[in-house]
Amino acid sequence: MFDALSDRFEGIFTKLRGKGRLTEADIDEAMREIRLALLEADVNVRVVKDFIGRVKADLVDQDLNKALRPDQQVIKAVHTELVNTLGGETLRITYAPKPPTVVLMAGLQGSGKTTTSAKLARWFKSQGRNPMLVGADLQRPAAVEQLRTLGNQVQVPVFSEPTDPVTVCANALAEAKRLGRDIVILDTAGRLAIDAELMAQVREISEVTKPHYTFLVIDSMTGQDAVTTAEAFHETLALDAVILTKLDGDARGGAALSVKEVVGRPIAFASTGEKLKDFDLFHPDRLAGRILGMGDVLTLIEKAEEVFEKDKAEEAASKLLEGQFTLEDFLEQMRQVRKMGSMGSLLKMMPGVSKEMRDVEIDDRDINRIEAIILSMTPAERQRPDIIDKSRRARIANGCGMDPADVDALVKQFSEMQRLMKRMGGFGSKKIKPARGAKGKGKKGPGGGRPGGGRTTAKGPRMPQLPPDLAGGLALPGLEEGGLPGFPPQ
Repeated sequence: MFDALSDRFEGIFTKLRGKGRLTEADIDEAMREIRLALLEADVNVRVVKDFIGRVKADLVDQDLNKALRPDQQVIKAVHTELVNTLGGETLRITYAPKPPTVVLMAGLQGSGKTTTSAKLARWFKSQGRNPMLVGADLQRPAAVEQLRTLGNQVQVPVFSEPTDPVTVCANALAEAKRLGRDIVILDTAGRLAIDAELMAQVREISEVTKPHYTFLVIDSMTGQDAVTTAEAFHETLALDAVILTKLDGDARGGAALSVKEVVGRPIAFASTGEKLKDFDLFHPDRLAGRILGMGDVLTLIEKAEEVFEKDKAEEAASKLLEGQFTLEDFLEQMRQVRKMGSMGSLLKMMPGVSKEMRDVEIDDRDINRIEAIILSMTPAERQRPDIIDKSRRARIANGCGMDPADVDALVKQFSEMQRLMKRMGGFGSKKIKPARGAKGKGKKGPGGGRPGGGRTTAKGPRMPQLPPDLAGGLALPGLEEGGLPGFPPQ
């Protein structure tokens, strides 16, 4: 979503990189370009004005850090204000001392409210809670059935009855107490536009259930209309926070950068995909880092922790360094990485990745080709790729619909990687011989070594060099030799 804004920021910072020092004229020019970048991203005009004012004041009024380059000084100031504009700190969810904790979900039709309710229920389950979903949207056809289907997917019970929305919500609280459910998520009805009937109904539900949290679900693709909607709902319901959906879309992102400043309520959660697991707490500092091209290491680590088991990861690393890492192990590790998300999304979280690398379209189907080749092998061939001869290569290629040359390339590169890792596994474990002259033989120089200076410390083992065909990583069959998935060869 923020790719265009990130590109604009990168261009602005690149211009400052060649400056020796940051002058007031440089600051004014940078602020003009940042203002245009934010307006093009559909950020609210008032928010842009306040944002620029704070950044400029931070750069002009304070003593500039001489240890930082001009571009780093501006990046630091912009990052600080981006974090503040997006909400400052991550919202901490607290729970009612006497269960259940009631969460009311409001929003316009089409904002993804029902799906978001199920995603929120799944998130609460991951926190060790026992949520219950309530289908209070009795106007939209099949809305309750949709919620039941989603509830089955996340294994959360759904309560609803053919009465009226207010009665459904009131009875749901009693049912939750009976079942011992400590979270109740009320999925209320949406409308195509804000109207009096909608507001009156949601207000009545709020008065009856007294929710601990009232979340407004906003489609971030709607731009400034999303901010207008948030203001209208806030006047009626006194919102606690906002949930943004479709942050993985191709909109300009103005809603995310505007809603906190305009409405005065933080963004609590963000939905970053269609799958129910693509949902988490909104972290202003992490998003600000991604907008400025700094990556998002913490989210990357959290995704890895969800997928990888520590013991298995250590076992795989040990096998790799001992030269016992097989194609079976490689296939398993590759599948684990894919559970973390698409290769493109993971790449954007890595710090230091160039714009060219981030903009490359990585087709995850390329990885399927490696998987297909490995799955076409017998268990013995995966354990010992060296037994794959010409006839076996032909059989494997026929089984996966690839060329025998693709199979041969994968096997050769994997074998080279095995040998290299085995050599690296012993690196540093050999005893280091003492330097010549260390035992008193011959004359010593001032440093205790040989005359005339020379080496005074022991020469360590030589680091094994990467073979040419592995310098660019394990190539995918059918791609240029030495290339990574979706990347052109260097």
